[in-house]
Amino acid sequence: MTSQRTFLATTGSGVARADLAADGTWTVEYVLEDQDVRCLASDPFDTNAVYAGTQGNGVFRSGDRGRTWQPAGMQGRVVKSLAVSPHEPGVLFAGTKPACIFISRDGGATWSELEGFRRIPFRWWWFTPAETPNQAYVQAIAMSPVDPKVIMAGIEFGAVVRSDDGGESWSAHIPGTMRDCHQLMFHRSDGDWVYQAGGTGGGAAFSRDGGRTWSKAGSGLAKHYGVACAADPAEPGTWYVSVAPGPATAYGEQADAYLYRSEPGGWKPIGWEGHPMRHMPLSLVTDPEEQGHLYAGLLNGDIWHSPDHGRAWHKMPFNLGAVWRTLVVLGR
Repeated sequence: MTSQRTFLATTGSGVARADLAADGTWTVEYVLEDQDVRCLASDPFDTNAVYAGTQGNGVFRSGDRGRTWQPAGMQGRVVKSLAVSPHEPGVLFAGTKPACIFISRDGGATWSELEGFRRIPFRWWWFTPAETPNQAYVQAIAMSPVDPKVIMAGIEFGAVVRSDDGGESWSAHIPGTMRDCHQLMFHRSDGDWVYQAGGTGGGAAFSRDGGRTWSKAGSGLAKHYGVACAADPAEPGTWYVSVAPGPATAYGEQADAYLYRSEPGGWKPIGWEGHPMRHMPLSLVTDPEEQGHLYAGLLNGDIWHSPDHGRAWHKMPFNLGAVWRTLVVLGR
C-alpha cells in the first residue's frame, strides 16, 4: 500500500524525506542539507539502505531509510549517478564528473576505477552545456537484472555505451540511442528490455535485446526532450516517459510538460491534468511489488500516484519542496 512507503528525493540542496507517522499523518524532514546531493540509489538486498552521490563530497550511505547518513567513500569526487547490483550484496557503481565509473565491492568502504571506461572510442569530444566546467559526466548507470556482467552507462552529453564483461571493456556509442542521456534503465526482471529518456534525437528509445540494438520511440510524442522514464514491473512493454519542448521549459516554473504511457498502438497521453502540464515530472518510479502503480515526482515537490497505469491519479498529502531528478520509494 502507498501508506507503507518512505519517499526520498534529491532537492538540489540535500534530501527530502517523507514518512508516515504513528498518528497516520505524513512527516517531511530534510537531511544531508549541507551536501549538494545529485543522485540516490536504494539497495535491493536491504530495504533500509540508501546511497547518495554528491557534488564534490563523494558517496554517503544511510542504513535507516534516509534518517541519518555516513560517508561511504569517493571523497572529493563529483558523483552524478549510482547503481547497486541486484546480483551481489555490497557491490555498487558510481558515475562521476569528469566521466569515469568506479566500483565498490564492500558497500562503499573501498573503491576502484573501471579503467576500461577511459578507453571508449571518441570520448575526447564528449561535452555538456548543462553546467560549468563543461565536462561530460555519467548521468546514468543501468545493470542487467539477469546477467551481472552486462552494464550500460549514459553520458550527458556524449554517448550511451555497453559492457558485457562487468565493466572491464566498453562499446562505442550505440546507434539508436540519444547522446544527451537523461535516464537509462533495464526492466526490473526482463533483461531484454532497456529504456532511455534523452534530450536530443527523439525523446525516448528502447531496446529488446539487452541494449545491443535500439529503436527510437519518439513518434507520437508531442515534444521530444525526454526527461524521465519508468517501466511496469510485470509488463515490460508498458513504460512511461515525460517530455518537454526543451531544457528551459523542462526545468522552469512553466514546464509545458507531457506524460505518456506506451501502448501497442503508440503513445497514450496520461496525467492528472490536461496537456501540457504546468510542472515537470522530473522523476518517474514504478512499484516493484504492485503492478500498475506509478509515482511522478514534480519539480515543485508534489508527488502524484496512479494505481492503474496512469488512468486515475491522486496527489500525495505532502510536498517535498522539490524533486530534482531522483525520487526513491522504499517499501517496508
